[in-house]
Amino acid sequence: MSPIVIGLAVVLFAVVAMIVVSMMQPAQTDVIGDRLSQFTERTLTLDELELQQPFSQRVLLPLTRTLLGQLGKYGPKQSAERLKVSIQQAGNPANLTPVMFSGMRMALFILLLVIAGSVTFGQGMPASKALMYTAVGGVLGYLLPGMWLGQQIKKRKHNITKALPDALDLLTISVEAGLAFDLALTRVADKWDNELSTEFKRALTDTRLGRSRRDALKEMALRTGVDDVQTFVAAIIQAEQLGVSIGKILRIQSDQMRIRRRQRAEEAAHKAPILMLIPMAFLIFPSLFVVILGPAVPKLMTSLGGL
Repeated sequence: MSPIVIGLAVVLFAVVAMIVVSMMQPAQTDVIGDRLSQFTERTLTLDELELQQPFSQRVLLPLTRTLLGQLGKYGPKQSAERLKVSIQQAGNPANLTPVMFSGMRMALFILLLVIAGSVTFGQGMPASKALMYTAVGGVLGYLLPGMWLGQQIKKRKHNITKALPDALDLLTISVEAGLAFDLALTRVADKWDNELSTEFKRALTDTRLGRSRRDALKEMALRTGVDDVQTFVAAIIQAEQLGVSIGKILRIQSDQMRIRRRQRAEEAAHKAPILMLIPMAFLIFPSLFVVILGPAVPKLMTSLGGL
């Protein structure tokens, strides 16, 4: 074999060996680094943990909360307790407080008042109309947060009412199978991830922190604001006071909740034809009149004109 061929073979082997070593080296380094990091990992400080959060969480959200809190001090304070209950019934969206909600109202009131005033006076309207439209904008800005909160409360109550019969069925089966009420409630809370399970988890947390079951359930009924939940809580408290079997009470409550769910479905079905009259009267009937009577209109106008 010639020396040239041997030399080319040696060079090719060296190149292949270098490629293989270069491909395997990072993997070995990563494995060693991962093993060393298990023993030498440094604990991050509070400042470093805070800097890992996005800019909106570090700066914008605290600044917004501070501004809303300052503006809320100038809002009405007569209905603070009722507002607190309403926020709880809405699920405490964005961790709002009554002061922050009042600040949101004041901020939107000022914002829409300024926008409406700049638009109306900028268009050269008469002073009376400009003042009226500006006042309407300010009032609308003050009412919008309340309307939004009302929608959140309505939506949450609907979801809780819809989930309650199935939760009571599972709770009844768990209690009749031999579980204690708290363990059965824990099983129901872990089964789903909705508004009702969140309230069950909070009630269980309150009992673990030292509150009595009666007070925790009453607070849960107050936070939800749903009549079916209040009936369920009242039945459980009465069963504990009178020493009645909780399994029987839960069975009765489960049957009643299913009956109420069926009645609500029947009520919604009976309301459907009445609600359908609105689009039929304002959308379907006019189009039918145009299609049916439209060709006769020119002939009718011609005959009347001829007369």
